[in-house]
Amino acid sequence: MNVDTTKRINVSFPADLLQELRRCIPNRQRNRFIVEATEKELRRQRLLKSLWESAGAWSDEDHPGLHGVDDVERIVRQWRGSWAPGVWAETATGAENNG
Repeated sequence: MNVDTTKRINVSFPADLLQELRRCIPNRQRNRFIVEATEKELRRQRLLKSLWESAGAWSDEDHPGLHGVDDVERIVRQWRGSWAPGVWAETATGAENNG
């Protein structure tokens, strides 16, 4: 949060929610708490919007080799192997050996 570019707004809270906020968050930390909560929710809303807008973009006809979990795991292993040939194999082997 950049103090030079902040603006004050008037927000109304339900009384019980405001009481809980006051009980849980110390006085000089409430503004930061509310700003961070708002940022987090806005990120979540943008993600949801993106998911809804991209719904249906994937079709089985366009990706005939990726119909199940096994197919996805296979292609991910291929992709990872192409950019770090030994690393993925070592990681996978280590994970299998360590349970």
